[in-house]
Amino acid sequence: MREEIIAEIERILPAEQIFRKEPMSLHTTFRVGGPAELFLEIKTASELQKLLTFFKESGTKYFVVGNGSNLLVDDAGYDGAIIHIAREFDSIHVVDNKITAKAGALLSRVASIALEHSLTGLEFASGIPGFVGGGVVMNAGAYGGEMSQVVSRVTGFTSDGKEAAYTNEELEFDYRRSRLKQEKIVVTEVEFQLSAGIKEEISAKMADFTERRRTKQPLEYPSAGSAFKRPEGYFAGKLIMDAGLRGMSIGGAQVSEKHCGFIINKGGATAADIRQLMEEVQRRVQGQFGVELEPEVIYLH
Repeated sequence: MREEIIAEIERILPAEQIFRKEPMSLHTTFRVGGPAELFLEIKTASELQKLLTFFKESGTKYFVVGNGSNLLVDDAGYDGAIIHIAREFDSIHVVDNKITAKAGALLSRVASIALEHSLTGLEFASGIPGFVGGGVVMNAGAYGGEMSQVVSRVTGFTSDGKEAAYTNEELEFDYRRSRLKQEKIVVTEVEFQLSAGIKEEISAKMADFTERRRTKQPLEYPSAGSAFKRPEGYFAGKLIMDAGLRGMSIGGAQVSEKHCGFIINKGGATAADIRQLMEEVQRRVQGQFGVELEPEVIYLH
């Protein structure tokens, strides 16, 4: 990256928030990935806006990362700037039946705070490892619940640093998609509209989801959750199992024996191992059942 670009970044961010050649294996739940040329910790909306404006004007290549829970970074790394929405960007406020959370708040923490205030609607998010920002962009969901059901308003910045705000209807939610993803909007804050509930019932529902995750998902291994989106009329995990791919491995990557919809890093996996395994799973499922599996994991290179 050109030194004049770096010099301008140093005028926007404190030196302690700028890292060169930062291993992305430290910032993804797969625990793999080569170095990012620049890794930038963002702690305020002002820092984010200034960076986006500058990157647009200068044509600088960048990618925004939260908790890295849905991301596979190439072994060679990323030859641009990673904008990391830091955990300091994580305040959460409750007023009546609404929760407002910054993009860097963990979804599971927001769900816990909803429980504390006897608010129902976010139980499904209690075990999702991502941040609020990434969760709303991809319309994250589990166990019949998804962000589109509880998000009432989102604020953020467009790719050129302009402030933007959207209502639920304007977000154009679809399965694992939203307008935010299509237009590359960087989320700064999300408002959740929840309902008054009974604390014991909310807690019991969350406990049930936690137990189901524990018994059916390979939580003991690094992964990115479900590797593939659910094909219409099918379940990805069942297709993979029926194709005889349970436990299939390439290098350190494996189709989980516990849940075939998960690709896990069973130890020492590279991004190439994971990517090759996903492609082989896609090829075999397509060949046997004529169903195309679309990755849910984002591949960054």
